[in-house]
Amino acid sequence: MKYAIVESGGKQYKAVEGVMLEVDRLPVEPGADLKLEQVLLVADGESVTVGTPVVKDTPIWTKVVDHFKGPKVVIFNYRPKKRIRVKTGHRQNYTRLLVEQIGGATLLPKPEPEVTLEAEAEEPAAKVKAEPKAEKKAAAPKKAAASPKGKPAQEKKPASKAKAAPAKPAPKAKPAAKKPAAKKTTDKKPAGKSSAKK
Repeated sequence: MKYAIVESGGKQYKAVEGVMLEVDRLPVEPGADLKLEQVLLVADGESVTVGTPVVKDTPIWTKVVDHFKGPKVVIFNYRPKKRIRVKTGHRQNYTRLLVEQIGGATLLPKPEPEVTLEAEAEEPAAKVKAEPKAEKKAAAPKKAAASPKGKPAQEKKPASKAKAAPAKPAPKAKPAAKKPAAKKTTDKKPAGKSSAKK
């Protein structure tokens, strides 16, 4: 497997052909081609080339896919007993790159896939199979089965949604609020302890 170690924005990344690479945001428009020249190492099978400090004439050809933001990070500074509470958030901006080629003086064009006559003949057949099937005929309604006594069975009526609901009883009138009765005073003395022993 051929891969390379490339430096971008002070960080090192492993670049493999045909794989996405997420680096710190670069001032490049999406869809543009980008050449990374800070290549520190190139490995192709058992042969490894280490740069001093970079490998010369071996750039990495990439294509800018899009720009995006990373996950949100919350920073909370707290000092107890000093009333210091500072909460801030951060989302890092990144650029997504597609590694197209490692090395080479120029970016080689990708070969277009060849279309054979057999592949062209299979396409119309696939379209015919994909057409929707004709709708099935509606089933004939079933006849009402006769009851064992010889009487014709009664046809069931479909339940209608507009069936009248039973009438709700009218709410009862609330009785007028009564005034609390005055407390009656009694001349009875509180019951004392009985001196009788059982």
